[in-house]
Amino acid sequence: MQPAAASGPTLLGVDVIWVATLLTGIATLAVIIAIYAATTVRDPMARRVKALNERREQLKAGIVASTNKRKSLINKNEAADKVRGILSTFKMIQGSQIQDIQVKLLQAGIRTKDLAFFIIFGRLILPVVLGGLAILAVYVFDSFPDWGAFKKYALVAGTLIGSYKAPDLWLKNKINKRSVAVRKGLPDALDLLVICAEAGLTVDAAFSRVARELGKAYPELGDEFGLTSIELGFLNERRQAFDNLASRVDLEAVRGVVTTMIQTEKYGTPLASALRVLSAEFRNDRMMRAEEKAARLPAIMTVPLILFILPVLFVVILGPAACSISDSMIGGG
Repeated sequence: MQPAAASGPTLLGVDVIWVATLLTGIATLAVIIAIYAATTVRDPMARRVKALNERREQLKAGIVASTNKRKSLINKNEAADKVRGILSTFKMIQGSQIQDIQVKLLQAGIRTKDLAFFIIFGRLILPVVLGGLAILAVYVFDSFPDWGAFKKYALVAGTLIGSYKAPDLWLKNKINKRSVAVRKGLPDALDLLVICAEAGLTVDAAFSRVARELGKAYPELGDEFGLTSIELGFLNERRQAFDNLASRVDLEAVRGVVTTMIQTEKYGTPLASALRVLSAEFRNDRMMRAEEKAARLPAIMTVPLILFILPVLFVVILGPAACSISDSMIGGG
């Protein structure tokens, strides 16, 4: 009879060599991911410049092109046309609904307005597909035989509701992320606007300069300011460019800046002093939000401290003593 293979050292019934091997593999994978992320850094300016150039060409074409050419520029997405035809067949297209979704797409940083039809199409097709799969899995194939009738109904109903709300939740998440990114850089952008105004630059030149300076640090804010600078140079009414900025960014602070810019354009009030006051208010607001997060930190850290830090601390402190006691008992026996 062959002797049993010798097992490695254990701690609290867990093979130490196996755990060390697993942790080494995880650490190696993390190092590989970090190296890949460091060597494949993308320039945030490239995509923004491309989008701004497209918008410039659209505005230029809208001014100098004929009506037929404008229509060809607008209606060039064949996939969107097919989806629009399907939605028209089911009578699911409403002008106010399309306009509302297009505004949300702009707030999320998506310039393709035709994506609104895909959002509505997703509301139509996702409940049919995912809900149908849930019904087949629960009631036809009986994948959960131990579940009661209420649990099965809750799973199917949750799948249907979740799949219907999924496009809106995705869009709302992108809007929130972009709004937070714009809010972070707004005080710095206003400071630069004050410097540009005091240096004698025009409003559109000041917006363009701020967009270039803050494009890498805050690409979302640089995108919006660059687009506003282009619209100030091409649109007939400068107020329309500021209104477009307020509609593209879902922030009360941006709407306050837009109101200030419109008033200075209309009444000729000093721009630098008004922007300086707004910048100080936004900085105080940012500091208050940081202090609020810092005050919530002890309560947030309580659960991770109990679940992850204290058990590790107990293992480090009591582990050697437990090993010594175990060795003494085995040796004495």
